[in-house]
Amino acid sequence: MSKRITPFASQYYSTLDRLKEAIRRKRPGLLRRGVVLQHDNATPHSANLTQQWLQRYGWEILPHPAHSPDLAPSDFHLFGPLKRHLGGMAFVTEDDLISELRNWFDNLDVDFFRVGINSLLPRW
Repeated sequence: MSKRITPFASQYYSTLDRLKEAIRRKRPGLLRRGVVLQHDNATPHSANLTQQWLQRYGWEILPHPAHSPDLAPSDFHLFGPLKRHLGGMAFVTEDDLISELRNWFDNLDVDFFRVGINSLLPRW
């Protein structure tokens, strides 16, 4: 049986290339120490092309936790506060919603993200 490359897998491959380049520019030491990536077992993530890319660059995959097929552990930290923030708001246009989301993210303290990232290991 031949191994096909799906359009989604090649798009994800390109996304990984862009991510690697962004890390190289913004946090070069991280690439030398190693990257740990978490993604689920969606077809683009488990495709041979993706697996070969990850192996070539030595990126470690943190397994997707059981019993949370639709959400990454980081989502649990994000969605509660976001839901509370947006509660009761109404938006006329999609641009209004996007503007509010950008404003909310821009005003989050860096510790919000630190706590979320540090809670990944115990949840996993």
